[in-house]
Amino acid sequence: MADIETPALVVDLDIMERNLARASSYAARHALSLRPHVKTHKSPWVAAQQMALGAGGVTCATPYEAEIMSAVCDDILLAYPPVGAARAARVATLPGHVRLTVALDSRRAIAEIASAATAAGRRIGVYVELDVGMHRVGVPGVQDGIELARAVGAEPLLEFAGIAFYPGHVRESVGDQDAKLRTLSDALASALRQFADAGVSARTVSGGSTPTLWRTHEIEGVTEFRPGTYVYNDRTTAAIGACEMEDCAATVLATVVSTAVPGQAVIDAGTKALGREPVRGADGEGFGQLLEHPEVIVERMSEEHGVLDLSTSGWQPQVGDRVRVIPNHVCIVVHLNDIVYGVRKGALECSWPVAARGRGQLALA
Repeated sequence: MADIETPALVVDLDIMERNLARASSYAARHALSLRPHVKTHKSPWVAAQQMALGAGGVTCATPYEAEIMSAVCDDILLAYPPVGAARAARVATLPGHVRLTVALDSRRAIAEIASAATAAGRRIGVYVELDVGMHRVGVPGVQDGIELARAVGAEPLLEFAGIAFYPGHVRESVGDQDAKLRTLSDALASALRQFADAGVSARTVSGGSTPTLWRTHEIEGVTEFRPGTYVYNDRTTAAIGACEMEDCAATVLATVVSTAVPGQAVIDAGTKALGREPVRGADGEGFGQLLEHPEVIVERMSEEHGVLDLSTSGWQPQVGDRVRVIPNHVCIVVHLNDIVYGVRKGALECSWPVAARGRGQLALA
């Protein structure tokens, strides 16, 4: 890796492959359809590996992600309300081989995706999103969801395909999720009964996240789950017990550029390499943790500088030393990079572009 200019995003291929295989095995063991969210890796190369391991499709957050992933996947869910004529039209004009589904929670979104479907001459599946506790998107009332499902069914080119939810409010350590998962499961089971009684049964129930990944089978009615971070994992995922630190595949390779101030070292990875999101969980300090020296955290940052706290370490870094930082939130870090470097047993093996980075918008003339 000596020739890689820092800061750089490095992925341990052995760990990544182990993460992918583990989730695939879990899905098969519990008869769940795995539809991984590409927001974490934004790479058709990685998505192709997920598909090869049995993923039923992929989940996207942006039209650009969907456009990029259409090269390797023919079953795409846009898990984001397709509000706005431009967004709806862009999604509806994905290549014809793609089986397209969108998640929404409003009549406005129904009208706009229906209009786009008519213009594009294609059928589009629709998940009605329910709010199960996150209070971000999703209708809070089951009857409201039923009415949306009926409105979808009244549109000639739309098909009510199921229910979507996101348990993003479940952020506790994996062993402390019992009460919230029980409440979630009961609420979802009640919603499914009400949908069925209303004559709009949901054939697919799509939900899940990386924090709840390994307990998805405990949520009654779920048929499909959409974790994203699990592919690489990060410091937060490890802090809540959804993985071990040795399951963190992605690190930021950085160079020590200064040791002038006693008790600290400065690396060339600041907010523009690591993001600024705090870590959740028991070990909640700093903005990253060194792979080689886990007692050392990135204590503070500016745009291009990361300050390492050496107060609890016997390590004495030299200018020019290289380190690998386990980031707090890997999804943000991936979005800050153009290229990912794949290593195996410490040797550089390959690299790939973060192809779905950004929005893919065209500049106005």
